[in-house]
Amino acid sequence: MNVEQMKIVVKEILSKTDLTPCIVGHRGVGKSAGIIQSCRELERRYVSLRLGQMEVGDLVGIPFRSGDVMQWSRPSWMPGDDEPPTVIHCDELNRAQQEDTLQAIFQFVEPPAEGMLRAIHTHKLSRRHKVVVSINPPDGSYQVATLDRALVDRMVMLYVETDYQCWARYAQRRDLSGEVRQFLGGNQNLLAKQGMPMDLQVEPSERAWEMVSTLKKNCSFPAELEMEVYAGVVGREAAITFMRWLSDRQGRPITAQEVLNDWPAVAKRAGAQRDDVQAATINDLTATLQVFPELSDEQEENLVAYIALLPRDLRFGFVKTLLKIPEVALRLVHDKHDHVIYDAIHAINQQAG
Repeated sequence: MNVEQMKIVVKEILSKTDLTPCIVGHRGVGKSAGIIQSCRELERRYVSLRLGQMEVGDLVGIPFRSGDVMQWSRPSWMPGDDEPPTVIHCDELNRAQQEDTLQAIFQFVEPPAEGMLRAIHTHKLSRRHKVVVSINPPDGSYQVATLDRALVDRMVMLYVETDYQCWARYAQRRDLSGEVRQFLGGNQNLLAKQGMPMDLQVEPSERAWEMVSTLKKNCSFPAELEMEVYAGVVGREAAITFMRWLSDRQGRPITAQEVLNDWPAVAKRAGAQRDDVQAATINDLTATLQVFPELSDEQEENLVAYIALLPRDLRFGFVKTLLKIPEVALRLVHDKHDHVIYDAIHAINQQAG
């Protein structure tokens, strides 16, 4: 994506989530300028941390004694709870010269756990303040450290590239020299040359898919950027597969909510599902009922109707799983469901015998 597109994505993430965007791009492409402009447009204060110049004490504060307790002073760069909403830009993250400096900032760039606040050592950061990271790619042309997979897994990687049209609009707004603009209009190859591919070790993980879920539920990205954003969380291959799955509504598995709450409308589709797709519906129902086992009378009837159309093997396996959920089991053993459930329970008892 170009810098203008990066600004759209960064503003969306910072204003609607607690996730940490990490801007990856070659020198001079406009990473820092784009972040500063995003802060200005969001009406947020901007604080820059040049991590290549910092030591651990600059991040966690200086220790002092308070009675019998060791405390750490809050660093001057860290905004307090009552200060204006601020974006802290961890610039040159992979230029940290000391390994312990990189380890110290690790906690700070990690999105806060549910119900918790972002923190660094003993210092908590109010939710009104946000964090953004920028780095040069570790492609061999920069003196940077390689970020390990655990750290990469905690950020949304956004790859920014040179784009002449984007730069030309920026140059016009900044009223750069007309001669320079005219020259580059005819010599676009003299803008920054790209180096090696910038992709880092971004791979799917449980944490990554939770981040995708947060982005999907809270953010609205332009259609042409959505796949790029998800690729920066779970990797390009997984993102492409996910986007194809989103577009293929006809082939999607029926969800647990559809089975339980909208059965008449999806019954025909449910019966036509392949076994592998049926398995996805069964897994969704199992997970849903394990967390929310209380069923209304209508949901009970819908669940039994779904079980009734399953192939014999899938039905037995699903009933066996449901009988391990006490609240659901009590619903299924009613006499009125014998025509659907009895055979499965009988087969399970034979298996146990």
